[in-house]
Amino acid sequence: MIGDIVYISDNVAHIKIANWSNIAADMMNLHIVFEDPKKKILGEVEDMDSELIKVRFLGEIVGNKFLGGVIRKPGLSARIRVIKKEELALIVGVNDASSMILGRSPLYDDCTIRININDMFSNHFAIFGNTGSGKSWGFARLLQNVFTNPNVVPYRSNFFIFDAYGEYHTAFQDINKINPNFYFKYYTTNENDTSGYPLQIPLWLLTVDDMALLLNATEHAQLPIIERVLKLVRIFAESGEMNEKYKNHLIAKAIMTILYTNQNASSKRNDIFAILADCSTEKFSLDSPVQGIGYVRKFRECFEIDKEGNFSESILVTQYISDFIQDELDEYEPKGNYFFTLKDLEKAMNFTLISEGLLRNEKSYSDAITLKVRLHTLAISENARFFSYPSYVNLENFIASLVTKDGKKVQIVNFNLEDIEDSIAKVITKVITRMLFDFTKHLANRATIPFHIFLEEAHRYVQNDNDKFLLGYNIFDRVAKEGRKYGLIFSLISQRPVEISETVISQCSNFMIFKLNHPRDLEYIRKMLPNINQEIIEKQKSLQPGTCVGFGKAFVVPMIIKMDPPDPAPSSSSCDIENVWKA
Repeated sequence: MIGDIVYISDNVAHIKIANWSNIAADMMNLHIVFEDPKKKILGEVEDMDSELIKVRFLGEIVGNKFLGGVIRKPGLSARIRVIKKEELALIVGVNDASSMILGRSPLYDDCTIRININDMFSNHFAIFGNTGSGKSWGFARLLQNVFTNPNVVPYRSNFFIFDAYGEYHTAFQDINKINPNFYFKYYTTNENDTSGYPLQIPLWLLTVDDMALLLNATEHAQLPIIERVLKLVRIFAESGEMNEKYKNHLIAKAIMTILYTNQNASSKRNDIFAILADCSTEKFSLDSPVQGIGYVRKFRECFEIDKEGNFSESILVTQYISDFIQDELDEYEPKGNYFFTLKDLEKAMNFTLISEGLLRNEKSYSDAITLKVRLHTLAISENARFFSYPSYVNLENFIASLVTKDGKKVQIVNFNLEDIEDSIAKVITKVITRMLFDFTKHLANRATIPFHIFLEEAHRYVQNDNDKFLLGYNIFDRVAKEGRKYGLIFSLISQRPVEISETVISQCSNFMIFKLNHPRDLEYIRKMLPNINQEIIEKQKSLQPGTCVGFGKAFVVPMIIKMDPPDPAPSSSSCDIENVWKA
């Protein structure tokens, strides 16, 4: 018996200690049971002085179950005691077929803390903590526990890690030693890293929205231009005569448009020659033969200007061009997808630039030129290799290739993004996330192939970007709101939760918070979980490395958890300054 209730205010009982000599010296954060003849209320010590202990109510023990939240307060005469060992299992978790080990409780003699697998991994969750707080170790240990768990063998799991620093290769490369049916796959963005697969994404699987992100589009008017480019590049990729006919049709319409403008002949000639410099075919170029009556001229020779300032062969030119125009081609739509490259996209962009609508609209033409420059910059940059997939593959087979290795099922796929800039890394994570979302959304049986996306340094990617203005949505927000029902689950790992999209954070059901010092981050965490007490918030400032506060759907009550060191550990240690200086 600890003592008696003096009074109850809000959700806190103030208890007068009966005999301090019989009370443990440190009761902070221990769990207390208020026992009445008809109910048992569980609380947690949040403050104490020489006379009173303040205990916040957490929930009610009914039979062998714990129910969070308190409707009925204990009576003033309730018997007050420290939680018993057999009751402790109600809050630290029981060992059953649906559970796995998470860590240990430093408050209860390193008692094992278990979580329900579905409660944890069927929901979005977040891991937050300062640099050096142990969040990388904690995440590595969490995932290692999944694969060493004897209750559930995760053969059909799909864990995608977007690794900002290349930390996790060492932590998971040997999971095959745990079980010969477990495999790890490593994608690298470093051309000199021969230990992994080169990261390559099929261009033809990118949607208009993906391409807008890749080309950093900023205006709504640029979306139809991108849509036009993707249509043309697919038509041009088709084999047979249709490819050539369509190109000739576009060139002819563009030149005909120029011929009927109010420009003088010299300006018209310059514009026409400029078009054919960028867009030409075997049958339609500046050197194409044009058959007159009894003579043949090259196309370029038909634009000599006479004394009146007109083209000397205007009738011949008009007739020649008209033969290539087939109005029914304006409605033609390509059938299916085809292999193409960034160079092919550039050609399609050039043909888009000469289209009738752009030539007549200065603003649209300017928007298209901006996209053209960005596309060319990408095509000649080192980033072009990320979009140089060697052969055609559809979405299903591409995703299947990500999760297989030498014909074997892969459970962990690690994308090492440390060698590329944040801007391209963000696009890559968004594109792959969108592909997974579309794949899972269109499965015949919903949520039968789950994917877990772990975003290391999530504050770099999951931000309030311009996407909502430009596209009407942000793929991370959409997955956060809709992905769970399709089996696409987000896991955020970050040292700055305040910089992450609030929409995504609001959809997280579980949190593991390691040491955090920044006042804005701490205040954000406090507001995020109203029933977490201020003492635990304060403890976050001084948590030992590898120790976190866990709360959410997978946790019966907020718990302080000591994570075992991962084995093997990720490459996340700090620079050893002392030994480096000695060298």
